[in-house]
Amino acid sequence: MIHVLSSRTLLRPTDPERSRAFYGEQLGLPVYREFGTGPERGTVYFLGGGFLEVSGRADAPASPTLRLWLQVADVRAAHAELAAAGVEVRRPPVREPWGLIEMWIADPDGTEIVLVEVPADHPLRYRPGT
Repeated sequence: MIHVLSSRTLLRPTDPERSRAFYGEQLGLPVYREFGTGPERGTVYFLGGGFLEVSGRADAPASPTLRLWLQVADVRAAHAELAAAGVEVRRPPVREPWGLIEMWIADPDGTEIVLVEVPADHPLRYRPGT
């Protein structure tokens, strides 16, 4: 078995500057580190327990099956903040049949991002009898 010390998701956007503006300014993700120079330099953002690296350049958007899942404390507050920042909300917060509250947005290349709130009564937080 391998022992993973750290991990990150790597995105190769079609327009790195536009993607950095989206993740850094519109979403407000804090920068962990930057490397390289020029328009295709790398920027690594904190994502809670993981990292998102935006670096290099792609000729086409990432696979349509790639999705980012970001847990937030209050998805309705995130909805208000992101809408005010000009982020297109593809679907406002909805409580799903599985109990999570989800909101959907996308980055400039169309990568789907699901913002998720785990309610206090959800099994991920609350275990009856414990």
